[in-house]
Amino acid sequence: MSTYLDEYRSKLISVEKAASLVESNNIIDYGMFATKPVDFDVALSKRAGDGLENVSIRGTGTVLPIPEVIKNDPQQLSFQYFSWYYTLIDRTAGDYGLCCHNPFNYHEATLLAANTDFSHMWPAVWCAQTTPMDEHGCFNFGLGNSHNRGLALASKIAIVEVNENMPRCLGGYDEYVHISEIDYIIEGSNSPIFATPPSGKPTDEERKIAEYIVEEVVDGAVVQLGIGALPNLIGHMIANSDLKDLGVQSEMFCDAYVAMYEAGKITNAKKARDLYKSTYAFSLGTQETYDFLNNNPRCASCNVNYTNEPSLIAVNDNFIAINNILEIDLLSQVCSETSGLRQISGTGGQLDFVVGAFHSKGGKAFLAFSSTFKDKEGKVHSRIKPMLSPGGVVTVPRTQVQWLVTEFGKVNLKALSIWGRADALVSIAHPDFRDDLIKSAKEMKLWTRTNRIPF
Repeated sequence: MSTYLDEYRSKLISVEKAASLVESNNIIDYGMFATKPVDFDVALSKRAGDGLENVSIRGTGTVLPIPEVIKNDPQQLSFQYFSWYYTLIDRTAGDYGLCCHNPFNYHEATLLAANTDFSHMWPAVWCAQTTPMDEHGCFNFGLGNSHNRGLALASKIAIVEVNENMPRCLGGYDEYVHISEIDYIIEGSNSPIFATPPSGKPTDEERKIAEYIVEEVVDGAVVQLGIGALPNLIGHMIANSDLKDLGVQSEMFCDAYVAMYEAGKITNAKKARDLYKSTYAFSLGTQETYDFLNNNPRCASCNVNYTNEPSLIAVNDNFIAINNILEIDLLSQVCSETSGLRQISGTGGQLDFVVGAFHSKGGKAFLAFSSTFKDKEGKVHSRIKPMLSPGGVVTVPRTQVQWLVTEFGKVNLKALSIWGRADALVSIAHPDFRDDLIKSAKEMKLWTRTNRIPF
């Protein structure tokens, strides 16, 4: 490390100095998920109303602490906050007009940072939390590889906020930025890294859905688990199964993978690439998961263009992609990210993995959901609807939809006729809503007596 100490000292600045580098009309990028800067955000927020104007701040999956640039500038005199993927913080801020969504397919993130056609969107300042510098002059991105390196290299000013609590997540590739590639260093206050609480007790419906999916997983399959309680439940069921030699290629490394590793289910021995390593772009989970990833050579942190590129997913045989959705209509259009016009999450990598799994030999993409939900007044609604809710966004188009799973069964819609799709969807709907769905299908001319054909 002594080789780089002089350069380190020359680039080390106070957090106040770092915040002073921001100018009006700048785009500032806050990294993603647990790499969101903390001290830089606090210092920058103190400049609200000091003449700084029209500063766009971008995050991805905003986690606690709530960004001070949002809290300290509710009138948005200086700052406007944007997010590539919504969390509870993002959507709550969005309800008050304090956050705006940037839609994209997740695998494109690194490409956007490298393509000069999008240079107008490159950040003037990039700042994210990293590990301390190692003896080779590298700052590891820890829990948020994703597209951090691309952003750092594309920015006019690249700043790392060092946090000694950040796990060192080995590559893969693009898991670090070298001191020669950055402009400034902040030594942060070493605040705790955001971790999620353990998943709550699964419902009976979730257990049934998980059972339907797990019985489709075969030895040697490569498994992608999305965000949420259901994917974690599926992972724990796999951990207690007789399956073996499973692999991992996922955008997110979630808690369930730790259970699968500890049960001896994951070896990555059958993968077409990255043999014996689990590849992922970021992690969001409990401290136990973070401790597992820290300096673990069996796991490979990679940029999201690698983990989520459909063609690289497809090279693995028996790829199993498992993700949640919010609703689907009788035309088989899937909405996974909005409730009407209200942004809930984002497209993320859902479509990436649906497409990639289809092109995998023996691969299957499962979109899972409980058949019903209750609104704030306690009224029960079907998640299978004649048409998507007004304003509902199509996350997975009907041409890409494959397996759908509820507590009432599973169906494969790929290549079915529009009548066949409607018929299959009704079969996995809650029984209380099936008659109404059939009536709607008839009114929509999806379902007539002449439609009784075998596909």
